[in-house]
Amino acid sequence: MASAYTGERRTHLEALAALLPGQGLASRMIGGEEAVLWVWHPGTARRTLVFATPSRDGWLFLWSPGGQSSVDDLRGTARALEEALRNSAG
Repeated sequence: MASAYTGERRTHLEALAALLPGQGLASRMIGGEEAVLWVWHPGTARRTLVFATPSRDGWLFLWSPGGQSSVDDLRGTARALEEALRNSAG
């Protein structure tokens, strides 16, 4: 059974995914009902998983290594992901 947050989580991840091509990134939703977003940089082949999770102050996106952003800042999140995947150590 899906959690009460499944639909909202997917909505946030889909909104982010729609902006990623503009940053030169590719993505794919994975994980079925408990979706996460697999994001990769075609130029560097670096990748990460992005989670959307509720927090005390609203919803957050989380990704490795140590990335965090409010779902209210989709463009900023897309830019931060591009920078992380362009510059990460692998």
